[in-house]
Amino acid sequence: MYSVQDYGYVPSVSEIEDKLAGLESGLDAFDNAGVYLKCFSMMDITTLKTEDSPASVFGFVDRINKLPKAFPGYPMPASVCVFPNLAYVVKRYRTDPEVHVTAVSACFPTSQSFIEVKELECRLAVRAGADEIDVVLALNAFIGGDLESAYNEIRTIRKAVDEEAAYFGRKVVLKVILETGLLVSAGKIAVASFLAMEAGADFIKTSTGKVQVNATPQAAYVMCECIRAFYEKTGKKVGFKAAGGISSARDALVYYSIVSSVLGDEWLDRSSFRFGVSRLGNSLMSAIEGNTVKYF
Repeated sequence: MYSVQDYGYVPSVSEIEDKLAGLESGLDAFDNAGVYLKCFSMMDITTLKTEDSPASVFGFVDRINKLPKAFPGYPMPASVCVFPNLAYVVKRYRTDPEVHVTAVSACFPTSQSFIEVKELECRLAVRAGADEIDVVLALNAFIGGDLESAYNEIRTIRKAVDEEAAYFGRKVVLKVILETGLLVSAGKIAVASFLAMEAGADFIKTSTGKVQVNATPQAAYVMCECIRAFYEKTGKKVGFKAAGGISSARDALVYYSIVSSVLGDEWLDRSSFRFGVSRLGNSLMSAIEGNTVKYF
C-alpha cells in the first residue's frame, strides 16, 4: 500500500476550514431548481429499518415507480438502498432498470463478524439482484492500526463481488463506508480514503448514519481531495457518496459545492456522486416546488 505522502497530499484542517467558509458564502449560486433536480437524480434513496419487510419495501419501490406520473419532469433517483435480504424485492418490482438496487452488506453497519460471513453476504446480495454493494471499512482493524487486515478485507470482498457478478454477466459497484465520525481526525480520514481506493472501492462513502457523528463537510472535503489525488496518480476515477444526517436541501448544496469545487463538473452525476438519503427526497422536492412536499 502507498502512504498518504505518496499521493502528495496531507490534509490541513485550517486550510480546509477556510475553503469551507468560502464555499458556504457562495452557496446561493447553487440555489436553483436545476441543481436540486440534479441532486435528486443522485440519491440512493434508502430504507434501513428493523421493521422493513417485503411488503414495506414493495410500497417504497411503488412510490418511486409512480414518480414520473406524479411529478413529470423529475429524474428518477440513482438507486434504492435496502438490506441485502430485501434486494430481490427492489429488483423484482422496479419498473426502471436505471434505478439501481443497492444492498448494504458485509454485516452493516458495524462490520463486526468473520470475513467468511461478510464475503458470503456480499455474494448472496449480488445473487439477489444488487447492482451496487455498500460495505463498512473494518474499523476494528483500522482503528487498531492493522491497516493490512482492513485492506485485505476490502480486497476479499471486491474479489467476491466481481466473481459473483461475472457469473451473471454483470458488473457491480462497490462502495466502502469509512464511518468518518469514528475516525475523528482529518489524517485518519485521508489514510482510510486511500486505503479503500487502493483496495478497489468504486466509491468511498462518509457514514452509515448509525453513529453519533455522521457526514460532515470537513470529512467530505478531505475525502474529495483524496479522490482527486488518487485520480491524478493512478488515473482511476473513484466516486464520492455523502450519507448520514443529510436531510435538508441546504445540506445537499453544501456537499454539491464541495464536489464541484474539489473534483469539478465531471464528478457531478450519478456515476461519480451520490447522496445516501431517507428524508432528503422530500426536502429537495419541497425546494423545487416552492411548498411542502411529503412524497416519500
